[in-house]
This record gives sequence, C-alpha cells and structure tokens, in this order.
Amino acid sequence: MITISMCMIVKNEEAVLERCLKSTADLMDEIIIIDTGSTDRTKEIAARYTDKIYDFTWTGSFADARNESFSHAEKEYIYCADADEVLDEENRERFRQLKQTLLPEIEMVQMYYCNQLRFGSVYNFDREYRPKLYKRNRQFRWEAAIHEAVVLEPVIYDSDIEIQHLPQSSHAARDLQTFAAMGARGERLSKRLHNLYARELFLAGESKDFEAAVPVFLQSFADQARDGEELKEAGCVLARAARLQQDADLFFKYALKNIACDGCAEICMELGYWYQEKKDYEEAVLWFYNAAYETESILELRSSGDKPRLALADCYRLLGYEEQAQSYRQEAEQWKQENLPI
Repeated sequence: MITISMCMIVKNEEAVLERCLKSTADLMDEIIIIDTGSTDRTKEIAARYTDKIYDFTWTGSFADARNESFSHAEKEYIYCADADEVLDEENRERFRQLKQTLLPEIEMVQMYYCNQLRFGSVYNFDREYRPKLYKRNRQFRWEAAIHEAVVLEPVIYDSDIEIQHLPQSSHAARDLQTFAAMGARGERLSKRLHNLYARELFLAGESKDFEAAVPVFLQSFADQARDGEELKEAGCVLARAARLQQDADLFFKYALKNIACDGCAEICMELGYWYQEKKDYEEAVLWFYNAAYETESILELRSSGDKPRLALADCYRLLGYEEQAQSYRQEAEQWKQENLPI
C-alpha cells in the first residue's frame, strides 16, 4: 500500500475546510496545510486534523504556495487538494482501493474534477480529468537500445475517482486580478494561461477587467511565438473590450482579424451585440444565427448554445415576430437542459 501526503494551501476557508478534511483525512498518512494569511477560524479547524500547519507569506503566485506545500511532504505520493473539494462515500472507497493497489511505476494519477459548469468555472466541461496524485520522488530512467534518452514524460494512470468541486463563491474576481497583475509586471503568459485568462474574461469579466486585459492581449499580436489559436483568443478579448468602450475602429479591426482566421462563436456574438445595440436587428440576427449554427465556441461554451438563441429571440420579438422568438426561446431552454447541470 502506498503512503500519501495531502498538501493544501488555504486562506479564510472556515466555511468549507472541515467538509473537505472530513471526507479525506482518514485516507491520508500526512496532512500539510499552508496558510497564506487567514483571519478566520481556518487554522483552528485545520488543527483538528493535523499539526503540520505552516504560515506562508503570499507572493502573488499560487505556484509558490503549492511548491512550499510540496516541500514539507514526506510520504511516497502527494495528493493536491483544495478546501472546496469533497469526496463522497463512493469515491472515498475508490480512493481507498487505489491506495491499496496502485502500481509503483505509476507517477501521476488523474481524477475526474466535477461540477465545473454548475459553479461557472473557466472550463467548458462539467467533468474532466485533472492530475491530482503525484509521486514525490521521481526515478528517472533511460529508454531505447540506441540513441538512448531519459524518459521525461510521467507514467500516468486515469482513475475512476470523482472529486466534487463545491465552492461557496466564484474565484473569478481574484483570478482576473492576478492575471492583470502578471500582465502589468510584463510576464509572458504561457499558452495555457493565455487561454484561461481569455476564458475567465468571457465567463465572468466586467468592463474594468477587459480594460485591464487590453495590454496583455495587444502584446499577443506582437508576439511572433503566438499561434493561431492564441491570436483568435486575443482577437475575441480585444473586440469585446472595444465594444464595451464603443470604439468602432478597434472593434471591427479585431473582429475582422478573427473572422479572417475562420471566426468563432464569440466573435459572431460580439458582432450581433454591436448591431443589436445600434438597433439594427436584421443585421444582429445574421450574426447571432452564425454563432448558434455556423461556428463553434473557443472560450465560452454558451456562446454557441443558449446565448445566441436567446439573443435571436430578443431580436425577433423586437422585429414583431413573436412566433420565431418563442421558437428560439424553446431551443435555448432545450440546449440548457441538455448541456448545463441543474
């Protein structure tokens, strides 16, 4: 049987921490809590389950805090958990079985992360694999009979464990502030973070968040290392920012750049909103239709789902076609029932 250190970083998590620890503590051989400045009862609750609680001055980087937590681990594997995660009884048993049977050559275990859409996360899947269990000391080895090389890719096992993600509130405002601060410091976002920043803006960003993001995504067009996907993401963000500022020149500049790269549902929605705001409902209908039926979303799943159908319903209602409006409202509701959790 393997041994596991559970590593967590927390701050003001008194509302959810005990729920998490109750569902996982007996499965772990060690629990390490890194507190980044709690002012509530978080550390008091943590102390009921472990004496390995360490204060860590927040640096603005979750990676720094995660690395600090990993540095205290002493067991064979590390389970990385957040305070708003829960294992139900069925998945506690799956975890227990995994612990008893995991082969020593496995270096990383992925588990299903659930309830993504219900709580407005930046991901477009309600249930997806995420790496959650890591071998602490990795044994590097050579492969190939000739032109031998060190194996760098970890040996990954996809488990059937489902982790329930049950946050009390959205983390979007915090995340968007962190992204904007990274941009202000001149840090280049990786391809993954570039995508996540754009996603979070479309899912939860306000006008001020788009304004703060403009320098970051303008830089994307000057960055020759950015690929076509990243340029489409940048175009979406910059077009939305320009529409919110009612800057027609910049809006059409970046909307057309995106259309020239095959377009996407997000840009079709932006064009639809532009004409809808100008009360040109016939033109708005064209773009909302394209969002719903002719293009795919790249950042926000609903931009090719219920949102364009509801926008079509609004436009047809304003044009005096109530029958068509009702039809699109029904389509929107059907799409939500089929694609979004209740």
